[in-house]
Formats: sequence, C-alpha cells, structure tokens
Amino acid sequence: MRTIALAYCQVVKTTLLVRPLSDETWPAFAALVEANNGVWGGCWCMGFHVKLKGRTAEQNRSEKEQRVHDGTTHNALVFDGDSCVGWCQFGAPKDLPEVKSKRLYEKGLTSLPDWRITCFFTGKGHRGQGIATIALAGALEQIAQYGGGVVEGYPEETDDRKVAGSFLHTGPMAAFEHHGFTRTRPISPHRWVVTRTVAPA
Repeated sequence: MRTIALAYCQVVKTTLLVRPLSDETWPAFAALVEANNGVWGGCWCMGFHVKLKGRTAEQNRSEKEQRVHDGTTHNALVFDGDSCVGWCQFGAPKDLPEVKSKRLYEKGLTSLPDWRITCFFTGKGHRGQGIATIALAGALEQIAQYGGGVVEGYPEETDDRKVAGSFLHTGPMAAFEHHGFTRTRPISPHRWVVTRTVAPA
C-alpha cells in the first residue's frame, strides 16, 4: 500500500498518514463508518454517487465496496496508526453527479470540472484537529497522480457562525482556501463553488 501524503497534526502531536481507499484499506474505512452509524444514518459515502432516497445502509455499503473494487470511487483516508480517522472523497463528475444545491449549480454552469471534491468526514475524538485540511491535501496529491486538472469543491462558509456538522460534510471554506482554491460563485446562502487547477505529478 502506497502512502501518498504525510502530515503533522500539532494539536495531538502525532504523525498522520494519508492513504487512498483501496481493497487493502477498505477494512479500516468500514470500521470508521460502522463506528459512526453508517455516517449520516447509513450513507456510507454514497450520497454524491447516487440519490439516497429509498436505499438501505446495506445497499450503500455493498455498492461502495464494489466501487472500490471497480475503481469508481476515491477517498483520501487519514490514518492515525492503523485506524482511519477521517476522509475526503473526490472523483470525476460522471462518478459523482449528485452535487448539493444542484439546481443553482447547474444554472450557473459553463463547463464541468475534471474533478470534484464532494465530502469530508472526521471520526469522534479527532474533530477540531485539522483532519479535513489534511485529507484535502491527500486528495489533491492523488488527483495530481491521476493527471491533475480543474478541481471543484462546494464548501460551507461559516462566517464565524456555529454550523451543524451536517452542513459541513462538503468541507469548511477555510480548508479549501488554505489549499489555494478560489471562490467562483455561490450556490446557496453559505455554500460556494470553489476551483483550483492541479498540475500533474
């Protein structure tokens, strides 16, 4: 298994590794999801792949695992030792068609990006430690290895508001701006399309 990114988390004084979701890392990813009730009640990080209405957690788990086998889902997983503590999902628009605020997104769309950054998750006990920023760095490294291109994200702007975690599943604006993304257009009162071009590795 190749380690693609190495980051130092000053909050917990430990070295965190970022690895791609693969058949080898699936058990650690699944353990994190299972420890958190399937994530958002059984999403299994499938909500940007398909419409979730009417689907069971078991269906989502099975399809996510199959997509890992097929190479049609991509997550940058943050590891603390042998445990997966968070992730950032990315992929091509054809694999992740279900963007949030889709009507407003499509209204202002001029061309599709090469890649989308769609969702983040951090496990209990590791929140507030910059895991999302580390995961995003890993996702961008993986995208560079896949050839790079235009990358879009859809983060929530907190504006110093107290925001429920469910609204931050597309990532905090601060993480994207830290990695050089530029605001392109708003698609909800507090959510933006942000873009950055990643050079090939």
